[in-house]
Amino acid sequence: MTYRIEEKKWILKRHTSNVDLLKAVAVNLKSHTKTEISEGKKAQLLQKLKELDYYKERNPEMPLDAINHRIGTLAYFMFGYKDTIDGKQRFMYSPLGNLFLKHIADERKLKKIFLTMLWAIQYPHPHDGTDKVFKLFPFRLIFKLLTDERLEYKLHAFEVAYHVVFAQEMNDKKYDELVNEILKLRQMTNEELIPMFHEKEHVLVNAVYEWDYYYRRLFKNMGIFEAHDGELICKLRQGKSTHRRVTRNFVTIPSELMEYCLKLMEKYPFDEEPLPLDDEGRLGIEVTKEIYSFYPRLLLKEIGELDIEGGYLTDLLELPRLIDEYSNNIDGEQAYLFENVLVEGFNMFMNVDARKIGGAGNTDIECLYRTEGMKFAVETKSTKNKLTNINAGRLRSHRLKIGGKYTIVITPRYVPAVKGDILGTDNVILTAGTFSEFLYNCIHHGLREIDYADFDTIIKENLGTDISRKISDFTIEKFSAISSVK
Repeated sequence: MTYRIEEKKWILKRHTSNVDLLKAVAVNLKSHTKTEISEGKKAQLLQKLKELDYYKERNPEMPLDAINHRIGTLAYFMFGYKDTIDGKQRFMYSPLGNLFLKHIADERKLKKIFLTMLWAIQYPHPHDGTDKVFKLFPFRLIFKLLTDERLEYKLHAFEVAYHVVFAQEMNDKKYDELVNEILKLRQMTNEELIPMFHEKEHVLVNAVYEWDYYYRRLFKNMGIFEAHDGELICKLRQGKSTHRRVTRNFVTIPSELMEYCLKLMEKYPFDEEPLPLDDEGRLGIEVTKEIYSFYPRLLLKEIGELDIEGGYLTDLLELPRLIDEYSNNIDGEQAYLFENVLVEGFNMFMNVDARKIGGAGNTDIECLYRTEGMKFAVETKSTKNKLTNINAGRLRSHRLKIGGKYTIVITPRYVPAVKGDILGTDNVILTAGTFSEFLYNCIHHGLREIDYADFDTIIKENLGTDISRKISDFTIEKFSAISSVK
């Protein structure tokens, strides 16, 4: 197969190559605006960046285009996602985004955290304009190529611009084809390359500029690339009077990151299938949250985060990840593990006692809400594919057996018809990712006295429905209000 230059390519954000600016926006978005990104709050953030000498105004009215681009860059690099709650625009920091802020002064840890954030970026991306035909993890592919002996562990700027950013999907066969195409290109002389780049100048000029000017510099300054200068091949016209350089500049992985990079690659391979944004059985925000929940234990071990508080926080931090992992029941044998971690999850509420029951004719988990002296049932539906039906009559039987008031069905995803199965009943659906996100934020913000009262109110007011969005809104409101950089 020959990789041809097509119009569609990865869209790489090119709003900054300045690491300090990226950090300043991340810090002040959280501490100065409390994660609210309304027009007024963005104006305040822009003013703050101006005071820090990161913004040189050309227009005295300070239009918000610049700050919109900065926030978009944070979303692209997985610091967090944007959402609107009760008419307020919010930026919800991801676990990795919070970890970045926590260690912002530690360059050794920061480079590994940022590399892991790159590992989480997928196409399609929730906050990026790259065409939906692209279905891959772009930076996993980049680092896969940088660890390939056939390529001498390096990538030239002209190779990325001509071939890599046009790759739409990846598997072993396509990867080997890509490597061979890069090797062919590498053997060509400048005289042979010049007409090839001029032939598709209008699209290649952007690919050249985005990679060599922005990403090579940003990643070098972040410490995840070693950048090497190479000779000029040619110049491409951009607009009427601007030209961009096509070069043999190349990048390699710093020796101190190579081992960790290989560990990431083994655990989270380059050819993993990305999540679809248009999953009809899930709210778009649910998919977004799952994408931004990437938080590998591998990283926590690498930077020494697992030893905090004598292992207590380590165990708690694992809960959200395990809820996500076991809910998907990938190998068909994880259903019982899903039940176990959900018992731990509900026991995090200071006024809930949860115990696993299971077995034929029983609910999976029996819970007692001590404040109200009320019981409720939790039914776990781990599934590799979407949940296709809920037997409301069976859930009622299980609930009556323990004297429960209502049943919470927890599942990773479901087909739309499932909502009809619980309509008008004393059941609610809560997606695993939403519950995981709530627990993560409790842990991250050091909230140990977690009151079940708000959950109980939301459930009672929305019986017979999917309460995931309500819980998500509650999570964002609760933790954006107390959010601050520690």
